[in-house]
Amino acid sequence: MTTSQDAGAERKKTSAPGRSRVAIACQGGGSHTAFTAGVLEGLLGSIPPEVDIVALSGTSGGALCAALAWDGLVRGEPLRAIAKLGAFWGSVAATKPLDRMINSSLMHIMSLRDQMVLPEVSPYHLPPWGEDDFRRTIGSYFDFPELRKLARRPSSPRLCIGAVEVLSGHFEIFTGEDLCVECLMASAAIPELFRAVTVPGKGVYWDGLFSHNPPIFELTENDVNEIWIIQINPSTCTNVPTETHEILDRRNALAGNLSMEQELAFIEMNNRAIAEGRLKQPKNQPIHLARVAFDRHLGYRSKLDRRPEFLLELREYGRTKSRWFLQERESKKYAMAALGMIASSTASYD
Repeated sequence: MTTSQDAGAERKKTSAPGRSRVAIACQGGGSHTAFTAGVLEGLLGSIPPEVDIVALSGTSGGALCAALAWDGLVRGEPLRAIAKLGAFWGSVAATKPLDRMINSSLMHIMSLRDQMVLPEVSPYHLPPWGEDDFRRTIGSYFDFPELRKLARRPSSPRLCIGAVEVLSGHFEIFTGEDLCVECLMASAAIPELFRAVTVPGKGVYWDGLFSHNPPIFELTENDVNEIWIIQINPSTCTNVPTETHEILDRRNALAGNLSMEQELAFIEMNNRAIAEGRLKQPKNQPIHLARVAFDRHLGYRSKLDRRPEFLLELREYGRTKSRWFLQERESKKYAMAALGMIASSTASYD
């Protein structure tokens, strides 16, 4: 039987010269991850010819987007991934009259929380209708037994889903070989809105925003040359927050970015050590890091907004940002190639 470690080793053996092995990491952020879906749609529709996408990771809403994209890539069908991403975000939008009313009421309550303290209600004191509907929706987009089988092929891209085990505090990474509906629900189980999710044979889990947002370090185990991060939470803000809701928004953004920035800093430290000759083992190679950032400051409550026109706008913006990202990457690639030719010519002349 081939283990995930064996499969990883085989993936390294099949790396082709002159190609770039790319991993994509998808940060979580509720409804804002409709932007992530749009970015992935754009990237998968225009994959550069020298790029092999060898791994995806995600947390919360980013985990769902990563899994939908991986569903197509693991079959060698990027167009299937694009179609699934669009269909999924269309299905979670509040389109039915009752659903629109519930969404509008939730936005009103969140607006009131900006102005006053409201009583908190535990999800355990509410009927689990929303969770049951969410489970059915996720289940309708995946054939989990088939995907687990496909994930075990040595040539398959890797999937990493982040969650945290409530009782032990253990940071969990679910892989494609583990994938089930509970894994995806666990990664998206915001404690204020959802009950903790039991993953059979594993434990009881909450939202991966408390652990890896998104998993990045695990992606380096796939012999990658580049990691593209789709970032939802802003790294900076323009003014010092003074109102309570502004403080909460900024705190949530900083907390959501904490693990990501730490893991990226570690990779950058390794890159510097390689450049300075302090890491000389053949297995160590520099990893180029790039971000596709959601640069609209919309506030925390809009992360719960499921208006179809809002989600569609975010997806369209994501597709636009993906085009800018790929154009910038191509320009840098040609610039680096030109510098290399100049350096080579200068050395020959000398």
